[in-house]
Amino acid sequence: MDKAMRMARRRLILAGLGALCLAGCAGGKTALPGMDLFGAGRLGQRGADSPFAPGTARGEDVDGLTVGHRLMAAGEYELALRAYYRAAAEQGATVDVLSAIGSADLKLGRLNQAEMVLRDAIRKDERFVPAWNNLGVVLMDQGKYAEASRVFRTAYALDNGSSELIRDNLRLALARMNATEQDTPLPDSTFKLVRRGAGEYRLLTKQ
Repeated sequence: MDKAMRMARRRLILAGLGALCLAGCAGGKTALPGMDLFGAGRLGQRGADSPFAPGTARGEDVDGLTVGHRLMAAGEYELALRAYYRAAAEQGATVDVLSAIGSADLKLGRLNQAEMVLRDAIRKDERFVPAWNNLGVVLMDQGKYAEASRVFRTAYALDNGSSELIRDNLRLALARMNATEQDTPLPDSTFKLVRRGAGEYRLLTKQ
């Protein structure tokens, strides 16, 4: 039953993303002038519920993924998620967008949904390092230390050991797994979410 419910949720989320992508591609008009697909002001019209990051200049053309990353860094996870859905409407459900949506779900405490979306990102591109890393963070939060360690190893191997952030995540995951097996206190640790940057993997959040 649990598996059936997860599959139903997955189909619902993918159907929603598909609908958003079709709406974005069709260029349909929104319900109200000056409002985007998610009911928030366009760039430069930043109300309290706008999914656009503080500091965006009026009229500046910034894509939803970039805006979402800024909001994640600012700790505005709900707004970041809305911006990522806008990115899905603009760009399609790319691996970057799916990885970002799953990461925002994680920060909002929606662990099962985050895991599902991040696994979808990996199915789309099995070599996409941020999705593997961020899935590892979700699994650690779920207490699945052994599986999380294997996932972090995969991210580390795909990255050829280049990223210090991913290396730290792997080290912390192994330490926590060993502590659990030996029934010793769990080490204090903060696992890091990452995103694709210009030739490197960058922190997605500061918390």
